[in-house]
Amino acid sequence: MLRLVVRRLLQLIPTLLGLSVLLFLWLNRLPGGPASAILGERATEAEVARINRALGLDQPIWVQYGRFLKRILDLDLGTSTQTGQPVWDEFALRFPATVELGVAAILIAVVVGIPLGYLAAKRRGGWLDVASVSGSLVGICIPVFFLAMILRGLLAVELGIFPSYGRLSTGIDATSVTGFAVLDGLLTGEFDASWDAIMHLVLPAVTLASIPLAVIVRMTRASVLEVLGEDYIRTAESKGLGKNVVRVRHVLRNALLPVVTAIGLLTGSLLSGAVLTESVFSFGGIGSFIRTSIDARDYPVLVGFIMFIAMVYVLINLLVDLAYSLIDPRVRVH
Repeated sequence: MLRLVVRRLLQLIPTLLGLSVLLFLWLNRLPGGPASAILGERATEAEVARINRALGLDQPIWVQYGRFLKRILDLDLGTSTQTGQPVWDEFALRFPATVELGVAAILIAVVVGIPLGYLAAKRRGGWLDVASVSGSLVGICIPVFFLAMILRGLLAVELGIFPSYGRLSTGIDATSVTGFAVLDGLLTGEFDASWDAIMHLVLPAVTLASIPLAVIVRMTRASVLEVLGEDYIRTAESKGLGKNVVRVRHVLRNALLPVVTAIGLLTGSLLSGAVLTESVFSFGGIGSFIRTSIDARDYPVLVGFIMFIAMVYVLINLLVDLAYSLIDPRVRVH
């Protein structure tokens, strides 16, 4: 297992290096460049030249890339032009909200999607199968921001069942320990704050989970149908094995291999979906901060966000490989 982890980590180094090259070239080809983003569109040529000298942008391209790569390795992505604070400090402040939302969304998608896809496959052609397939098509087709506005308008504004924005109600005096609102309430014994955070989390999490849920249902259904037609399933049943043994050890274990891959990729894509979801619900995470950074052309923040997404994908791919080795022992052999 340790050899597998080390090998996968070594294989990820060229990927991150390639991404750093693309990021560097993107920064050097932006209209106006970083100097224009810092000084504004009305900056004079003398001011732009001064900023370029200060940032080392007047140096040869390979020297600039070397400095850029060193800053990334040192976790120094510069200062946000919006807030004047280091980019990593801004991310650390907003990171818990986005993680809390992403974890809640993927849990909803997995806990609901895998059993629903399995039952739909077992009852192929029945009403549950038809409903799950139709519902997954709707979930894939409907835009995230449109679903967010529908849920907010209906369940929050009209019916008042859930809060319409934010992470906590204004009257809740919660103690922040980790930055994760639900966890902080449990750690400090402020269960009213924890419950309030859960109520604020429901609508954004359901919105963000809509597309992953639809994909997981369809992939689980297709994978289970494929496994059910294999010879070893009929052999296991003919040997008199119990239904639960056949379902867990033979059907689900083999059907989950492609589903695990999909879950890994979907978890990484939740960050991009969080930009729209957090904006609609004013959730205060990285997503809403990125939206304002795009409007303000805050390039250091955008570079940090892209690197952050890349690292998330890298770690998720590593976890997917480890999950593969646990589900299918043949992976460890190869």
